[in-house]
Amino acid sequence: MESLALLEVVVVAVAAGMSFVVSASVGLGGSLLLVPVLVLILGPKEGVGLAALLLGSNNVFKVIAYRRTIPFRAAAMIILLIAAGAALGATAMVHSPPEIVASGVFVAFLGTFVMERTRFDLGRTMFAPVLAFASGATSGFSGTSGPLKGAAIRNLDVDRAHFAGAASVASLVGDLTKTTVFAHAQLLDGWALTILVIVLPLMLLGTLSGFRLNRQLGERAFTVFFWIVMVGYGMRLLTSV
Repeated sequence: MESLALLEVVVVAVAAGMSFVVSASVGLGGSLLLVPVLVLILGPKEGVGLAALLLGSNNVFKVIAYRRTIPFRAAAMIILLIAAGAALGATAMVHSPPEIVASGVFVAFLGTFVMERTRFDLGRTMFAPVLAFASGATSGFSGTSGPLKGAAIRNLDVDRAHFAGAASVASLVGDLTKTTVFAHAQLLDGWALTILVIVLPLMLLGTLSGFRLNRQLGERAFTVFFWIVMVGYGMRLLTSV
């Protein structure tokens, strides 16, 4: 990872802070905002790698916040399959050309948009274990699992508080798995740790804010900013092929 300009560090910090709030308010979704910003600034592989490190670290705060509503027994199989899928997807990403990774990220976000617009409920047509493994693999390769993780956890048939708890611990395990693979592949260097230290206070603030915010309000704010960033990311992708 090359050294970042001051403006780029500020942009990363702002995007990270917003993604932490969104992620804490619903248990997941931070990658949909953070990954495109980091990919724009750092490139596909380094962006996905740094996102895994930051989101994984933030998930520690989320798990602490939702510790009383984490259905460990009910979510155990989903968590294990997400970790296995994440390891496979992250390994594939490390050994793929940057152009393929960029395309994978774009396809993942496009699929998310289509499914949101058409209200396609994957939970009604596929089993939770299949969704869990697929979400881990997709997240490992593109940095985000899109709607797959949410669909898998919905199959647990839990209330909103336990959904957020299950999503938080599942995200923690998946992101730490990816971070381990990326660190071994030397995608994370001293600058990644510097960024982590810079945004560490934002993780605490974002988790506290998201935990208290109405989940729907957080999702609305996220949706607007997310698709603004997606326009910029799509333009970069088009000009790089």
